[in-house]
Amino acid sequence: MSDLPVLGETQLNLPELESFYRGKVREVYKLKNGRLIVVVTDRISAFDHILPRLIPFKGQVLNLLAAHFLRATRDICPNWLEEIPHANVSIGKYCQPFRIEMVIRGHLSGHAWRVYQSGQRQLCGQHLPEGMKEHDPFPQPIITPATKAEEGHDEDISPEEIIRRKLASTEEYEQLAEYTRRLFERGQQMARERGLILVDAKYEFGFIDGKIHLIDELHTPDSARYFYAEGFEKRQAKGLPQKQLSKEFVREWLMANGFQGLEGQLMPEMPNSLVQEISQRYIELYEQLTGKTFQPELNLDLSQLRC
Repeated sequence: MSDLPVLGETQLNLPELESFYRGKVREVYKLKNGRLIVVVTDRISAFDHILPRLIPFKGQVLNLLAAHFLRATRDICPNWLEEIPHANVSIGKYCQPFRIEMVIRGHLSGHAWRVYQSGQRQLCGQHLPEGMKEHDPFPQPIITPATKAEEGHDEDISPEEIIRRKLASTEEYEQLAEYTRRLFERGQQMARERGLILVDAKYEFGFIDGKIHLIDELHTPDSARYFYAEGFEKRQAKGLPQKQLSKEFVREWLMANGFQGLEGQLMPEMPNSLVQEISQRYIELYEQLTGKTFQPELNLDLSQLRC
C-alpha cells in the first residue's frame, strides 16, 4: 500500500480565493465569484477524530460516488454540484448551510442501536418500538437530525428543538424532511437495483438565492450505510452479523481496540492490512453501486487546477 499515491492535504494557489476551510476529510476553497472548490482527501475519520493513516483512493471513491448520486437526484432536489475536473475535486455553487444534518434511518443500526441497547426508547423525538434486534427494519424510516458541530461531537436534536433554536423555521424543516424522505427512497431504490440495502443516510442542505439546495456528499460510504440484500433475512433470523459496505466496520475495529473517541483513550495503530482492507471496501462499494469498474486517477498534482 505504501507505493500507492495518497492525498493528505492541499494548498491550492487561487487568486480569487475568499476563504478556506479544512474539515475532517474535505478541503473547501470558497472563491469570490460564489463558487466552491471541494477537494476530497484520503483522510478518514471516526468518532469525530481523524485517523492517523491515509486510505488510498478513498477520496476519489467518495467524490465520484457523490457525483453519481447528486446527478441522479436532481429531479427531487436541486444541488450544489456543477463539474468534476479531477477525481478528487468537485466544483459547484456556494450555499449558506443549515447547521443541522438530516439523518434518516431505515434500520436499527449504528448509533440508533447503541442508543436502543442502552435502554432508551426515544431518539430525536422518535419512538423506538420495543422488541427490536440490531439491524431490524423500522416499520417506516425515521428522521433523527443532529446538530452540525464546528468542533467535537454532533448532537442528536428533535425537530421541535431545531425550530425553537431557530436552526430552521417550521416551513423550512418540513421541506428538509420531505427532501430527506424522497432522497432516501430514491437511494433505497438505486441500492436494491444493485443488490444492496440502504440502511441509513445523512444529508446536508443550504440556501442559494432563497432556495434550499442539497450540499456536500450523497449516499457515499461516509454518509450512508449499506447491507448486502442477499442473505439479509437469514442472517437476521439467526442473529448473525450483517454483511455490510460502509464505514461502520472501521468504527467496530476501533471499539474492539479500545477507542471510541472518549477522553483519555488512545488511538490504536492501524496496520497496513487494515488500511488495505478499507481501501478495497471503498472501491468495492463504488463498483457495486455504480456497476462500473473503478479507474483510479494516479496523478494527484492539483497545482494546475483551473476554475
